[in-house]
Amino acid sequence: QVQLVESGGGLVQAGGSLRLSCAASGRSFSSVGTAWFRQVPGKERVFVASINWTGGRTYYADPVKGRFTISRDNAKNTVYLQMNSLNAEDTAVYYCATSSRFEYSIDPRQYNYWGQGTQVTVSS
Repeated sequence: QVQLVESGGGLVQAGGSLRLSCAASGRSFSSVGTAWFRQVPGKERVFVASINWTGGRTYYADPVKGRFTISRDNAKNTVYLQMNSLNAEDTAVYYCATSSRFEYSIDPRQYNYWGQGTQVTVSS
């Protein structure tokens, strides 16, 4: 089992920045890929970004390209999501997830473990 705990969410004004963290613990964090998804009430969970195990490859959804950066520190078993130039459309609960098969997939069903989520609210 892998436990994932997100942190770093909060309330920020439009144009501001936040850094989310996803700390892993448990049996192993040797996932093939780790991703961030986000979800707003009444809608499906949507892919935001993912990173492979070494951190050498990253993938982003179009709405966040150029504004968000995913990174990882395997010594700390932590994956980060730096979010800049935030706007109201970024308001959501953000989840991290790991996959034992894919370093990149927009399908939430390809991910084995999920965190509990952290709320990000951007005020306009």
